[in-house]
Amino acid sequence: MKEYIKALFVHDSIEQGAIDMSLEKSELFQTKAFINGQWLNATNKDTFPVYNPYDKSLIAEVADLDISDCELAIEAAFGAQKTWKLRPAKERASLLMRLYDLMIEHKSDLAQLLTLEQGKVLKEAQGEIIYGANYIKWFAEEALRINGKIIPALSKNHEIRVYHEPVGVVTAITPWNFPNAMIARKMAPALAAGCSFVVKPSEETPLSALAIAKLVKEAGFPDGLFNVVTGTNSEVIGDALILPKEVAKFTFTGSTSVGKKLQAKCALGMKRSSMELGGNAPFIVFEDADIPKVIAGTMISKFRNAGQTCVCSNRFLVHESIEDAFKDALLVAMKSLKSGNGLTDCMSLGPMINQQTVHKVEGLIQSAIEAGARLVYQADKVGNEFVPPTLIDQVTADMAISTTEIFGPVVAIQTFTDEAEAIRLANDTPFGLAAYFYTHDATRIHRVSRDLEYGIIGVNEGSISNEMAPFGGVKESGQGREGSSDGILDYVDVKYICQNFA
Repeated sequence: MKEYIKALFVHDSIEQGAIDMSLEKSELFQTKAFINGQWLNATNKDTFPVYNPYDKSLIAEVADLDISDCELAIEAAFGAQKTWKLRPAKERASLLMRLYDLMIEHKSDLAQLLTLEQGKVLKEAQGEIIYGANYIKWFAEEALRINGKIIPALSKNHEIRVYHEPVGVVTAITPWNFPNAMIARKMAPALAAGCSFVVKPSEETPLSALAIAKLVKEAGFPDGLFNVVTGTNSEVIGDALILPKEVAKFTFTGSTSVGKKLQAKCALGMKRSSMELGGNAPFIVFEDADIPKVIAGTMISKFRNAGQTCVCSNRFLVHESIEDAFKDALLVAMKSLKSGNGLTDCMSLGPMINQQTVHKVEGLIQSAIEAGARLVYQADKVGNEFVPPTLIDQVTADMAISTTEIFGPVVAIQTFTDEAEAIRLANDTPFGLAAYFYTHDATRIHRVSRDLEYGIIGVNEGSISNEMAPFGGVKESGQGREGSSDGILDYVDVKYICQNFA
């Protein structure tokens, strides 16, 4: 068991050892918006504070843009895209590879900035930088494979040709939980396809986005092609990124409730969109599961980023015959977790992003206990910014903790008696992003994989996201895919040409 726990939060290529808070490349720390290749203050000179979630210390004051500033970014992106789309794919790929190299070169600095503003432990932040950079490398290679085709025509005098062309200006709103990787997953296919890009990062974590902008500039991308608009007025900026006629596509990662509102605005202009929204991931443990592997998968799928990921396991559905064995093994693993400052080398979990999140998770725990669930284990609370790792059982499907995305380090266990009940419980949700299950029965693997209504399924595996795979959900968890060869298709239009040679 110790070997599993030791490996859970460590990426093979992550540098270990002492932590140096000073940035080797100090220019990565930027506080102005990045528009048309320039660092700009808000027109009205407003700023907003960015705090370290661990101790609430002030990190920076960042430009707080208004609608006129966003209009400048859209205008710059619209102009830059007209020439960018004409650049040979090989040139676009070369610039993206240069950006990839720069992100890997400066991964330690980027990780420190990320931990400062987001709170996740440094080794996870380093893993995120590598993960995000891998999307840039992947789509640099995919830029060379945006192929068209010739389709057999109805007569010898005709030819049917199909082209894949860039959609145009792409705008995005990205979340705070993966402030580097969520941008990389969207901007890389957009730029590879020949589109320009404007992103509004979360006001909780704008520094990672601005650091990417610095490297985009250094890599040699044309001015106006990549823009970062920072601000706190999400509704106004959202309108500015969706409604203009120059915008061809909008992409969003965040909650389903917000995604629905943004999707409605896209519909006003029939804008292309892709949405990666909320989840309610089941984690099913069948009676023949390998318990040590289940625990390893539980730890990575539940406690990464203190449970603040969209594919975190949310409902643990455990066969009644092995519930006690599962809980006993899980308790050993959970008691090894250490919560604290993400910049401290030995920590497993950092703080929650803000007090609102802390109160939400604590409320879900309390409401479950009041409704009949049992508190099995809760670590000592190390500060007001933390939710301690928590294990509860005797949970039922109608409790709020079962129907709400927890987004915190809480394992909530329900039991089931047979496969049919497990599938019914797992699918009893409007969401369909990720699901996990553990079994050694080969025929069950095929049945359950087929019957689960989710876009991503981990079978005997708790870590499911990588640049080679199509990431995205079904039902109210969104539409579109990020990563894989499918990911670039969300950024191209299909043009069909029928030519008569007679």
